[in-house]
Amino acid sequence: MPSFVGMRILSSAALAGLALAGVVSAPTQSSATSPHGDDSGGRGRVVSAKKIAGLSREQTASYLDTMNFGSPAPRYGIDEYAIVYRTITPTGAPTTASGLLILPRSKDRTLRTVAYEHGTNPTRLDAATTSAESYDRAAAALMAAAGFGTVAPDYLGLGLGPGHHPYMDHASETTASLDMLRAAGEVAADHGRSLTSKVRVTGFSQGGAAAMALGRVLQARGRLVALAPISGPYDVEHAEIPVGLHGDRLSPQEVTFYLGYWTTSMNRLHHFYTSPSEVFQKPYDETVETLFDGDHSGAQIFAGLPATPQELLRPEFVARLDHPDGSLARALRENDDTCSNWRPRVPIRIFAAHGDKDVTILNARHCQAQLREHGVDAPLTDVGATDHNGSAFRSVPQVVRWFASL
Repeated sequence: MPSFVGMRILSSAALAGLALAGVVSAPTQSSATSPHGDDSGGRGRVVSAKKIAGLSREQTASYLDTMNFGSPAPRYGIDEYAIVYRTITPTGAPTTASGLLILPRSKDRTLRTVAYEHGTNPTRLDAATTSAESYDRAAAALMAAAGFGTVAPDYLGLGLGPGHHPYMDHASETTASLDMLRAAGEVAADHGRSLTSKVRVTGFSQGGAAAMALGRVLQARGRLVALAPISGPYDVEHAEIPVGLHGDRLSPQEVTFYLGYWTTSMNRLHHFYTSPSEVFQKPYDETVETLFDGDHSGAQIFAGLPATPQELLRPEFVARLDHPDGSLARALRENDDTCSNWRPRVPIRIFAAHGDKDVTILNARHCQAQLREHGVDAPLTDVGATDHNGSAFRSVPQVVRWFASL
């Protein structure tokens, strides 16, 4: 579930220095703005595109080093574009979403495409398109600096998108990602570049499971090249929840955060409670839904939550999570199938860390076993006794090198 929540290593002064160096620039209207921005065009049509940063190869190297992604060394400088595009809500209604396109400053007119699916983010202004401090933006930049046309959707309700984010709803992550790929191709074309229709897919944490869900649809359309999910919650019902609620290997404070986010978000789609007081202990029943409205910062959310899930959740709801039925069971099982109900026919590597205290490595082991049941050999790389975010810092560079080798 989680991602680089709360991780910010750049001070305001440091960001100002990077801006003066040309690493971070204020959003400016780009020539890539779609001529279709004011019409009622279909999914994937561009509403707007703004260039938000332009970096030389040297500036890219400095930026990635500052953001803890200093390896592999960049081959190219990069240009970053924030895109707003047309897509649909979980119920199929029209809406808009945003995402990031990063193009390498290479001589190649046709670029191999990478889709990067981001991890948990409760705050719209911390998305890759809206925050220069975003580690998800840095991960996407590392891939673009290796020569890939990199597409990083914000999903719904984050970045420049309206409404609530339907957290861990893999169906809407997939539709938002597919439509972002279409929009990114249009913006790239406006800059004289072409993105290949076949896609290498990776993602971290929430994005690990989202990558598997997107890969399933891309394969059905003959567009998938390779899959490399990182530290994903592929089996929330049988791995993440039991270990988080009853084990001692995950951080109770982090588990409390994720369960608060997941429960309030999933209830909007699956309606397994009518009043928060049915699920949350007092006084949190009066505040938890507001904390996860997309406008509160990670620090504000953590400050407003207790230290353990048992203090947040009513015992009756803990029992329901242990033995889900009805709409709660549907909420879990409709999203726990990203490894279990299809057979990838492309190279796939799974990355995780046994030291992860946010997403238990049991998720990755279950995913690997489910794929094996379909005859798929999916190597699992355990990147060691590092924490959740450390698993990304160790895995993403390996993914970049692997994608480049294919």
